[in-house]
Amino acid sequence: MKRVNRLFTIAIFVFLYIPMVVLIVASFSKGKDITEFEGFTFMRYAEVFQDRSLLSLLGNSLLISVLASGIATVFGTVACMGIHNLKPRMRKTVMSLTNIPMTNPDIVTGISLSLLFVFVGSKLLQQRNSLTFWTLLIAHVTFNLPYVILNVMPKLHQMDKSLTEAAMDLGCTPLQSFFKVTLHEIMPGVITGAIMAFTMSLDDFVISYFVTGLDFITLPVEIYNYTKKQMQPKIYAMFTMLFLLIIVLMVIMNLLQLRQEKAKRRDAK
Repeated sequence: MKRVNRLFTIAIFVFLYIPMVVLIVASFSKGKDITEFEGFTFMRYAEVFQDRSLLSLLGNSLLISVLASGIATVFGTVACMGIHNLKPRMRKTVMSLTNIPMTNPDIVTGISLSLLFVFVGSKLLQQRNSLTFWTLLIAHVTFNLPYVILNVMPKLHQMDKSLTEAAMDLGCTPLQSFFKVTLHEIMPGVITGAIMAFTMSLDDFVISYFVTGLDFITLPVEIYNYTKKQMQPKIYAMFTMLFLLIIVLMVIMNLLQLRQEKAKRRDAK
């Protein structure tokens, strides 16, 4: 049985990562056909950095990801403090509601937010263009919040309450106690939540597609238009760089969690 489970796990990983391997190999090929490798070259990567429109789209994606993850991290951390202080039954209810956006299909979230923004923009604010940079930013913050809360909340549960009480007994105000004690204790969860929010925002397409206006377009949304015609080989290079960026962020996130676990074991001894 163990052997079958192992083979099944290997098959799943092969199915998931073979397309990425093909894409990475194609990004170094001289030919335009992804099915044939016609020689090794870095030309596709050079073409990416020479394409100002593509770099501009990448800059848009990075800008919205940094802003959305930063805002979501601040709001999510503050929300965790409030949720943590609720009564157990109320806390479970709020956490269940918080997890709904993660289980809700992206297309439902995207269409719902789009309808909301169009209604508010056209009916209440009397704007001609209801979908703008700000609607995209609000949408990204909205779906990033649960991921931040999911990472920060366990750190609050693991923290010793006596630490904040001791800080206030020594003269700290509740705000000073938060920044000097609580924030320090939950920082690994905050950083992990920020990294996860950044990666989710960077590669989001479905929600962005429904809330993006004409004045600000992200890379995933524009790439969708590329798929309607023959794909340019330089796009393979762009995908490869984004994939490697996300891999690096995931490694950093796992290293932070591993470091925290080692620190806890050391303190327990």
